[in-house]
Amino acid sequence: MTWWEAIVLGLVQGLTEFLPISSSAHLRIVGELLPSGADPGAAFTAVTQIGTETAVVIYFRKDIWRIMRAWFGALPVGPWKNTVPRTDPDARLGWFVIAGSIPIAVLGLLFESAIDETLRNLYITAAMLAIFALLLGWADATSRRTRTLDQMTWRDAVLYGLAQALALIPGVSRSGGTITAGLLLGYTREAAARYAFLLAIPAVMASGFYKLFSDVLIGEPTPGAADVPGALIALATAVAFVVGYAVIVWFLAFVSHNSYKPFVVYRLMLAAAVVVLIVAGVIDAVPGGASAAG
Repeated sequence: MTWWEAIVLGLVQGLTEFLPISSSAHLRIVGELLPSGADPGAAFTAVTQIGTETAVVIYFRKDIWRIMRAWFGALPVGPWKNTVPRTDPDARLGWFVIAGSIPIAVLGLLFESAIDETLRNLYITAAMLAIFALLLGWADATSRRTRTLDQMTWRDAVLYGLAQALALIPGVSRSGGTITAGLLLGYTREAAARYAFLLAIPAVMASGFYKLFSDVLIGEPTPGAADVPGALIALATAVAFVVGYAVIVWFLAFVSHNSYKPFVVYRLMLAAAVVVLIVAGVIDAVPGGASAAG
């Protein structure tokens, strides 16, 4: 991988992480189309997501501080114990984020090998892009969209978490899966998007730093994935941070007044394009292997 390819992939990560179109799918596809012609790998994807999640932390810093302060204040132990009622919406939201992060953490560790290798087959990616496009479109068209985050329940938190865990499969989209779940549960478009961003912080940061140490600094690259130097990963991560912050600002403003239909159409078109490119032999369905057409 060259430095300019790292910049391109950083741009792709920053542009797609927060939109319901799957950043991991885009990195997988674009990586195949670059001159180096290789899947950048699950580790590259996870580490560059540290950049985009840092943008989330900075953008939502006031919300995060308010939630953390309320959560600690509602605990029955510690120097701040019982300074905030346990029924406080922000304290409850803190617990909901923790509960919603458990499914993706458990499943990510249990199925790490499949996530890094088997599930990166582009036929699977294309199928997930199409299936979850239809689910997002249906949810956006039929949901009530009246609930706000202060109305969240434990059941909602668990369902949100299970939806986020589906994003372990490239093509599903972390934001797309959680936003779809939020819409089906009756939350407004903006509330579903904001919670999707907050819920992603623990899981993405943990995954990114885990892959940074296990695969980049002291480990070996996943079979079939490109062996990307740490300096280029750092460059891509920095680019993803800058671009990602701008996308957050735009996306939250967009969903406040518009439907998700453009993203549904885009996902379906991308799924079709991926299949055409595989069949034509332009890209390989399997990382590091010959395409199905070949």
